[in-house]
Amino acid sequence: MIASNARWTKRNAASRESVCILALLSVLIAAPAFLIIRLLEPELVLPALSLLLFSDAAIAAIVARRNSENVMLWDIAGAFTMMGCAAAIFSEPDQVALFFEQLPEPQPDTPL
Repeated sequence: MIASNARWTKRNAASRESVCILALLSVLIAAPAFLIIRLLEPELVLPALSLLLFSDAAIAAIVARRNSENVMLWDIAGAFTMMGCAAAIFSEPDQVALFFEQLPEPQPDTPL
């Protein structure tokens, strides 16, 4: 019983590449999320997190497409998508409008 469990663990162990990709995706989510929470007004956090999670889901899906044998990356892309949908659902439409009004507009007085 113990020997078969050891073989299963060795056969299904995460590869070094998977761990590195998971660490990279964690940094891609944690650093911008920290900045979003610290720099934006509270009513703008959910729309911004929704955009961040959808973009990270797209990045994870692109990486998973290149490594199609790795099911874990597809699961991570799906989890990011679900969290992005939840953040979008919980944000109000006026918050989203306010978020897009806050984007910097080019000033006509500045030279190109």
